[in-house]
Amino acid sequence: MEFALNKEQKDIVKAAREFAAKEFTDVAQDFDRNESFDSTLWKKACELGFVGVFIDEKYEGIGYGHLEQCLIAEEFFAVDPGIGMAILFSCFGAELLDLFGSEDQKRTVLPGLVSGQVRLAMAIMESESGVDIGSLETTAANRGDYWEINGKKSFVTGGDVADYICVLTSTGPEDSLPERGLSFLMVPADTPGLSTRRLRGKLGIRAAGAAELSFSSVRVPASNLIGKPGEGFDAVSRFFGRIYPTVAAMAVGTARAAMEEALSYTNKRHAFGVPISSFRATQGKLMEMATKIRAARNLYYEAAWSVDNGIEDSALSAMARRYAGEVGVRCADEALQMHGGYGYIDEYKVQRIYRDAKVLEIWEGVREMERHMIGRAVGWKEERKS
Repeated sequence: MEFALNKEQKDIVKAAREFAAKEFTDVAQDFDRNESFDSTLWKKACELGFVGVFIDEKYEGIGYGHLEQCLIAEEFFAVDPGIGMAILFSCFGAELLDLFGSEDQKRTVLPGLVSGQVRLAMAIMESESGVDIGSLETTAANRGDYWEINGKKSFVTGGDVADYICVLTSTGPEDSLPERGLSFLMVPADTPGLSTRRLRGKLGIRAAGAAELSFSSVRVPASNLIGKPGEGFDAVSRFFGRIYPTVAAMAVGTARAAMEEALSYTNKRHAFGVPISSFRATQGKLMEMATKIRAARNLYYEAAWSVDNGIEDSALSAMARRYAGEVGVRCADEALQMHGGYGYIDEYKVQRIYRDAKVLEIWEGVREMERHMIGRAVGWKEERKS
């Protein structure tokens, strides 16, 4: 079993690290304070080949794997999670199209994601049902040659700037089970009846926008159905199985940023005439952080490798996301604690890392779906409604 990255992967890591350090560092604080983002940074990342690296060459992509996507994600988030998300999740949903999209849908969207001409978003969660996708209130009625969508979606990452949105809707009978009554539809952002409101005042990841979407008799052609009617529950599960390793890598990058800030501060900060990093209590915390980061990284490596090798292990992907998210939050908390009162001041980067970290523990964390994924692997029995 080989754990080392090959030369090409090491070059990707180096290039991503250098790009992020050069382009993110000087603007990250302003983007966070103002909840803003400069799209030229996204376009530059696309030009350099950092966005959608897993997209097949057939659709003008580089044709790397999800592991390479994860490597880039870790490096971007190790510099600034907000900017990293704003850039990398411009193609959020490409994995769904790769799995279930028609050839026409793929050719319409995927090339533009790579070139920096198109941004994609996923609309799954709702304000009322939250993570309970079996209780969605957004409906899509089949009108023959078109679908009519009504409802609202919340917390749509990149929904304020997306050109296309993959919307999870209820299309089945009201008494159908969740796995039989959900479907995805691809909706152009300029479709009449679709309105967007950017959500302001987020705790963290403030450079990356999130939006609430309202659908009022929104009509899209029948050909915009992604996959088959009623295939939405399986589509969500398989989509998360692909995206979770990347989310885990983001959390690892965030944890790494926290540890690096903690190490830098404790090496400089003195007490009793010596750096506080020389204290055993501090060393123990840093050691625990480094160990957890390494374990989380190995978990996402394995999950991403499995995806790239055609092994659909959604439980492994869910475990990687869940554990890495916890590690990110724990490391950020410890790092801020080591800074003492200074960690509570805007001047210090650690407070931003602390705020950014939490979303990676809860973001796209459809707990019911995770429980379903991991539970099947563990072997517990699910209670099912007839």
